[in-house]
Amino acid sequence: MGFVPLLERGRVKRAGRGRPKSRPRRLVGDRGYNNGTARHELQRRGIQAIIPPKRNHRNPATYDQVAYRKRNRVERAIVKLKRFRRLTTRYDKRQAHYLAMVTS
Repeated sequence: MGFVPLLERGRVKRAGRGRPKSRPRRLVGDRGYNNGTARHELQRRGIQAIIPPKRNHRNPATYDQVAYRKRNRVERAIVKLKRFRRLTTRYDKRQAHYLAMVTS
């Protein structure tokens, strides 16, 4: 499983100077990661898991629905951007042209 090695390598860039943080405060995932192992590994590391419970769980865990909805919005926006091949392959070499295309 690639979940634990991903947590080991993950770094969160700081806004200012200094070393990147190696532990995020929260981690958002899909229902597929709600197998218990991932949730327990996150709790062990002091990271809040925002993973909705599967529909067939007897004792569903609570999660932050507002944060999960924001994740869904970001994911849908990325999918929409990927539809435009020009954006994903970045044919425009100059940053100003690329930025103009993205914001227009």
